[in-house]
Amino acid sequence: MKKTLLFALCTLFVVTIFAQQDSTTQSKTKKQAINLSNRSNDHFLIQLGYTGWSGKPDSIKTGGFPKSVNVYLMLDYPFKTNPHLSMAFGPGISSDQIYFNKTYVGIKDITTTMHFTDRSDTTHFKKTKLATTYLEAPIEFRYSAKPLTGKGIKTAIGVKIGTLLNAHTRNAKFENKSGAVENDYVMKESSNHFFNKTRLVVTGRVGMGHISLYGSYQVTTLLKGLGPVVRPFSFGITLSGL
Repeated sequence: MKKTLLFALCTLFVVTIFAQQDSTTQSKTKKQAINLSNRSNDHFLIQLGYTGWSGKPDSIKTGGFPKSVNVYLMLDYPFKTNPHLSMAFGPGISSDQIYFNKTYVGIKDITTTMHFTDRSDTTHFKKTKLATTYLEAPIEFRYSAKPLTGKGIKTAIGVKIGTLLNAHTRNAKFENKSGAVENDYVMKESSNHFFNKTRLVVTGRVGMGHISLYGSYQVTTLLKGLGPVVRPFSFGITLSGL
């Protein structure tokens, strides 16, 4: 009987100690969840990455290093019930640049479709760049392992809705079919005619602290049925802060 009573008292003592520790931990957690004054919000995002075209026909000869540059200013709102989770949105600018070798890009042609014509067997521009710029509104669902310091693992998934601001080509070094330069000059052409004016992009990010890797895929087509059915994608690095 005494042993049973002693065992019960010891058990009660251990349970009380653990209950007090758990209560203290919960209390600290609640205080931390409420005090978000020094929280890292990642308001400012810069993305530098590689871009390409999904569904690009083999007849279109791209080259060089196609790149994407994006800049966003976002507002971040943590969930009241869980400071690890938040929603973020805000405006931004994105730009994609695709390079072509010895290819004519008919951005200003008066035709029913936009042509990408191989000119390697005749006079041609050695390099052609096609650049598109969008005004975008990204929306992200974010997770931060250490929301108070912003130094832990971070992930985000979301979408971007954009409107086309400009599409243009830059052609450099006019050559003959042998590769000899006939005229070293630059020709620029601009037109939005063949392009979809709006685009929808799905995005994802994962990283540590203020550096993360991102990936994006455009759901809508680049051209509005007036050329090859291609969808831009991009992946690279994101720098975030503030």
